Amino acid sequence: MVEERRAIDPKEVRFYSGRSNPELAGKIAGQLGILLEETHFSRFSNDNLFVQLGASVRGRVVYIVQSLTPPVSDHLLELLMMLDIAKSAAAREIHAIIPYFSYARSDKKDAPRVSITARLIADLLVTAGATHVMTMTLHSPQAHGFFSVPTDPITARPFLAEYLHSQNHDPKKTVVVSPDMGRAESATRFAQMLGLPVATASKTRISDTEVQISGLIKRQVRGFEHALVYDDEIATGGSVAELSKYLVESGVQKVTLICTHGLFLGQALAKITAVPQITEIVTTDTVYRPLERQHSLITTISVAPAFADAIRYNYLHESIGNLFTFGDN
Repeated sequence: MVEERRAIDPKEVRFYSGRSNPELAGKIAGQLGILLEETHFSRFSNDNLFVQLGASVRGRVVYIVQSLTPPVSDHLLELLMMLDIAKSAAAREIHAIIPYFSYARSDKKDAPRVSITARLIADLLVTAGATHVMTMTLHSPQAHGFFSVPTDPITARPFLAEYLHSQNHDPKKTVVVSPDMGRAESATRFAQMLGLPVATASKTRISDTEVQISGLIKRQVRGFEHALVYDDEIATGGSVAELSKYLVESGVQKVTLICTHGLFLGQALAKITAVPQITEIVTTDTVYRPLERQHSLITTISVAPAFADAIRYNYLHESIGNLFTFGDN
């Protein structure tokens, strides 16, 4: 929780949100005890975007919250324009708070004549005016190194673990499952927080929506009744649905899906609910979900306290090590 005895000076700070997730921005501002200022958005007749910050930023510390969620290009341009406005209006510091940085998936050149887009976006954010970037749970941790300004990737792991810990899972019956080797280290830390064993699947991606799971996972989960599938994000739902089916074939009777970024795009929820053994999806509010993408299976944990603490510690020049993705937590 935020400690009121060492509060941010609201006269020195301006806090803004783009249109991707104003609900989360409002919660963060509320945790910090500061006002979420107005931002005006509109379109010209030629479809050009118009953005205007609603209060003076001159000489102030500016925070701009924007997740890179669909429509990603529109939300990215909003963020770049807001950063540029703050820079041009002589803000002292400009902090880009990006709860979901979608381009972290584009972290390498894996085909001829393609862009390493995560690096490109990192450069654009700095050029636009960001003096500091804060995000949560990058899909590819190495994308952290693409930024040329201080960048803090914080974690939702303690908040997710606190919720799951309250359910008192039996370590003889419950196992944490990583969907692939890339998430194994994070899943292991999550399992340690819950006092549970961990298993790792071997996943081969056939396409953006199709994956293949190897047989090794069957031996790892033998004898367990409940699997907690822990991933960084769920987008189309194909990977976790296929893995869940494989776990059920291996004898697992119940599956809980856990992720930081719950996008649930297209037919994702239909794919997931087609597996009756999936009884709950635990995610966070880094991604805003309108009513049509809500579901009774989804439990949403707010990460506003994590961002509020990280912002506050940064403002007061204190360590945020306990919130850092690769820290002990």
